[in-house]
Amino acid sequence: MSTLAPDEKTTLVMAYTRDALYRGEVVTKENVRVSIWLRTEAAPRYIHLLKAQVITFGGAVKTVNYSEVYIPTTTVLAFHIAPPGHEALDYDENEKNRAMEPTTVGVGTFLFKGKLRVSAQSGLGVTLELAKIPWMSLYETEITNLNLPQMPPLGVPMLLLNPAQVSFAK
Repeated sequence: MSTLAPDEKTTLVMAYTRDALYRGEVVTKENVRVSIWLRTEAAPRYIHLLKAQVITFGGAVKTVNYSEVYIPTTTVLAFHIAPPGHEALDYDENEKNRAMEPTTVGVGTFLFKGKLRVSAQSGLGVTLELAKIPWMSLYETEITNLNLPQMPPLGVPMLLLNPAQVSFAK
């Protein structure tokens, strides 16, 4: 890795695909909100991770470390800043006619138990049908994996989901 420019920062993140969990550092401009980065025009085609740890889920669970790895953004199911890091939430708590809907999301081999912010009048199903967005936020999320019983539940205040690539349950 080269030296960071004065206007750059590194942020430890986690990215989930169908068959792997990636944890590593991304380099972004200082003013980028990494927690919503994939929803912006600045979203990369490949997420470039430094000091990457990868857990793959195939016949057996395997761990591999890389100095750098590039993940096609189109294959990412979920993305968040690794705890304890966090940024401000992406909504106004005083916004009217919105509700937090408890939801379980299937993300590859992971279960995400969190809350989706939906219209108070329409609920989860209508929100999913009408939302034509490539990324949506999930809040107050507990992440577990039945294939990794040794992994304690991971708490994340906010993460991004690719709604076309995951399943939702109540």
